[in-house]
Amino acid sequence: MLNALEVFTTVAVGVMVGVEFSVAFVMNPILNALPEDSRQLGHAHGGRMLGAVMPVWYIGSLVLVALWAIAGRHHHGTGLVAAAGALLLLSVVMSLLLLVPINNRNKTWTPDNRPADWKQQMQRWERFHYVRVAVIIAAFTLLVAALT
Repeated sequence: MLNALEVFTTVAVGVMVGVEFSVAFVMNPILNALPEDSRQLGHAHGGRMLGAVMPVWYIGSLVLVALWAIAGRHHHGTGLVAAAGALLLLSVVMSLLLLVPINNRNKTWTPDNRPADWKQQMQRWERFHYVRVAVIIAAFTLLVAALT
């Protein structure tokens, strides 16, 4: 049963990393290359879509890692799993304090009501997102290392 939890957790976190990596390095560059109104509307739509899914994924991944750490507390690699959990917790805190407030504003903007500094706010979100991606990649790496 522990092996199944380990594999399922690693895959869930790995796919989450892939989604967030693609947002940072594929989707945002595509959206940022669009004309201004289309760019802003694309970011707003992405914020609504992923804003609905990612909280469940982040919290779910954190719960799975906690379950793995508890269930495998007497096994090799538990320290790595706990460290991965700490990094995932950091990513959740970062999300709540830094990224979600910007996203909550962004997802309501239209070309008619967006603030004058919307581009700067999106650039700030992207900088925070790059850091969050690095944090979750580190967590994923620790989980993979814990499997060996």
